[in-house]
Amino acid sequence: MPTIVSRNQVIEGTVTSDKADRTITVERSFYKFIKKFERYEKRNSKIQAHKPDCIDVKVGDSVRIAECRQLSKTKHFVLLEVKGE
Repeated sequence: MPTIVSRNQVIEGTVTSDKADRTITVERSFYKFIKKFERYEKRNSKIQAHKPDCIDVKVGDSVRIAECRQLSKTKHFVLLEVKGE
């Protein structure tokens, strides 16, 4: 079985969907500074990640994902570990 080598970016987020085969959707929240109003706004982004067969994960789990080579049209990340619920 070929291995997947991770690159620079490691992201933490929450699993929002695990319906697809060997794929999870991870949502992460971050703050973006709005220059005009000198305030921050909260934003969310959804990331598709590859779920290896050896790791069990369910919706609501906090996970850590890492950037890797492109695996499909929308998958550029791979699941590293489950941090908790």
